[in-house]
Amino acid sequence: MKKWVIGSLVGAIIVFVWQAASWMFLGIHDNSFKYLPAQQEVLDVLSSKITEDGHYMLPSAPTEKERQEMMEGMEGKPWASVIYHKSFSSSMVMPMIRGFLVDLFLVISLIYILTRGGVPITRRAFAGAVAVGLFTFLWGPYSGHIWFELPWHMITGDLIDAIAAWGLCGLWVGWWLNRK
Repeated sequence: MKKWVIGSLVGAIIVFVWQAASWMFLGIHDNSFKYLPAQQEVLDVLSSKITEDGHYMLPSAPTEKERQEMMEGMEGKPWASVIYHKSFSSSMVMPMIRGFLVDLFLVISLIYILTRGGVPITRRAFAGAVAVGLFTFLWGPYSGHIWFELPWHMITGDLIDAIAAWGLCGLWVGWWLNRK
């Protein structure tokens, strides 16, 4: 039990630190979002038209029948997906706490899965952890690429994170669980 607790805590720290580093100073996500020179004008229009936070598909329609009619005439025309928030908050405390707790849960789950047949050797722990990373990438960002055409520049960093963070975590977990 002590090995699981320590292994999970350190593994979560590894994943969390990788995430922070990849976003803050490694530059892995620098191309995730495009710059829009007319951003203030776009924000002004959005702020004057949108009344609540949400994810908006443009164009869209209020009923299924109207959506079907609209879709017929949309082929080859521009469209947009907008995530809108009425106000910006620079507080990172709660997102960091929630992010770490998610990482901790995922590492506990990883250790649980890896140890069902006994303690895995380090290379199996590494492979299993990378598989978990790829699973989360394929289910999340890559599914967004398939269904909502999220551009590659937006999800490439997520793929790198999935392999690197979970690979490092797998090396740690494999080494730690096999330590005498």
